[in-house]
Amino acid sequence: MTGRAALTPARVVATALLVVDGGGPAALTLTAVAGQAGVAVPSLYKHVPGGLPDLRALVRLQVRAELTAALRRSVRGLGGDDAVAALLGAYRAYALGHPHRYAVLTAAGEAVDRAAAPAEGEPDVFAVALAGHGLAGEELLHAARCLRAVAHGFASLETTGGFGPAVDAGATHARLTTLLSWGLRPSQAFLTASRAWVAA
Repeated sequence: MTGRAALTPARVVATALLVVDGGGPAALTLTAVAGQAGVAVPSLYKHVPGGLPDLRALVRLQVRAELTAALRRSVRGLGGDDAVAALLGAYRAYALGHPHRYAVLTAAGEAVDRAAAPAEGEPDVFAVALAGHGLAGEELLHAARCLRAVAHGFASLETTGGFGPAVDAGATHARLTTLLSWGLRPSQAFLTASRAWVAA
């Protein structure tokens, strides 16, 4: 970015993402963004009137949009186990490729369940990936939540070194994907028992 004349809201967010990429969510400050953009800090307030809280919110929205777009691309034209595997793979790939951006989603109190929440009027990409599994209503909602929890939990552990180096995490991810696919085909007896546990 070269000077104040080039500054726009989109470029402010793009610059903020570069700062995050370089130093993580904690590195995101107005001073850092202004320095990267080659402008004075007051120049940023035209585009982020609320200062740093507004900028953090805009960055989270952009990261969520990027992740959601990657997930939607991954499941396009797929169904059943292939869609689930593709979504989990795309989620992991985004987190590994952009670990600091991924950390933004929870660093400032962003709810985990909204990490890839659909825009108004759009279907939940996790529910889309489950098409073909014969799920509907509450069962689909529960399955979509489980799928999101698995994707986020694995990504969070792997990007923060939670698995350690002893065994390849990719192999673990492949096994997890298989286990989840099996679990998405519960028998009627299992569904009846699960409802009974909840009601108890």
